[in-house]
Amino acid sequence: MFCSSFIDVANELGAPSYVFYTCGATFLAFMLHVQSLFDRGEFDPAELKDSDAELAVPGLRDRLLGKLLPSAVVQPDGLPNLMRQTRRMREARGILVNTFHDFESHAISSLATGQTPPLYTVGPIIDLKLKKGDRTAGEKEVVDWLDRQPDSSVVFLCFGSMVSFGEEQVKEIANALEVSGQRFLWSLRKPPQKGKAEFFPSEYDDVKEALPDGFLDRTAGLGKVIGWASQTRILAHPSVGGIVSHCGWNSTLESTWFGVPVATWPMRAEQQLNAVTLVRELEVAVEIRMSYRLLSGEVVPAEEIERGIRFLMSTENKGRRKKAKEMSDKCRKAVEDGGSSYRSIGRFIEDVIN
Repeated sequence: MFCSSFIDVANELGAPSYVFYTCGATFLAFMLHVQSLFDRGEFDPAELKDSDAELAVPGLRDRLLGKLLPSAVVQPDGLPNLMRQTRRMREARGILVNTFHDFESHAISSLATGQTPPLYTVGPIIDLKLKKGDRTAGEKEVVDWLDRQPDSSVVFLCFGSMVSFGEEQVKEIANALEVSGQRFLWSLRKPPQKGKAEFFPSEYDDVKEALPDGFLDRTAGLGKVIGWASQTRILAHPSVGGIVSHCGWNSTLESTWFGVPVATWPMRAEQQLNAVTLVRELEVAVEIRMSYRLLSGEVVPAEEIERGIRFLMSTENKGRRKKAKEMSDKCRKAVEDGGSSYRSIGRFIEDVIN
């Protein structure tokens, strides 16, 4: 999806071009709409990004508040390149999207107007490495701990491979977990060092250095703090009853596959729009703070995090929990023989052959 300039190479060779879009159909519909507005000089992210102004977006049933715009489009420096990539996608013979029909039916329908290339829903594409023989020693310790917890009792906090928090935000998360009294498994990563070429978070030599004094002792009977985690392995475990997530698209599909309800805390890229889709469009998730932007430096207080976690894991959330389980069934059926994504891949193959 970021390599659309290669369409020129395909044209030279007389070969058809197809784009593999690794985000969802809702974000694709949003980007195509924004690109049209941008080309007409009608989109100003600086004016909209912190506002309550409402935008009509083809992929959403309800209007989108300006403060919930995806972070990807509110950075003026990067916007022209994103618009150029999106504009070029219109030249492709088709766009393959990592989603399935029942998950984003409204957005998919909005893209079937004949004004954009044909859409092929080919998801969910998920890495399901769940074989017992693949476990590392650290993963075995985590799974053994989960084995000792009651079903659907643990909230998993995981923010993807690119997100880490500063000392103040880590303290607020820790306080929220401690006050909530909720069983938890927290994947906590060390921020890259300032002034160095590191980009991804790393592991703490001793996780105690990042946590409030005595936190691990006070929560020893309820929770576990770990480093990197195999998210699919943890989501597959019956003791996990919810996840606090950054709403990256891979994580969104993985939690959907396993029917684990989400407390949304988007950080960057298109994640705010993913959170809106989960909370408002599908009603399978709850909100911590959907307007959060990692680069803003804002700190979400413990009270707000605790409230989201309590609601996520409470009986009050049984309606959304039920919907998450129902969507999980639809998710798995989509890739089975005869399912919507199975048929869509078949259409793609036929179109290439023809």
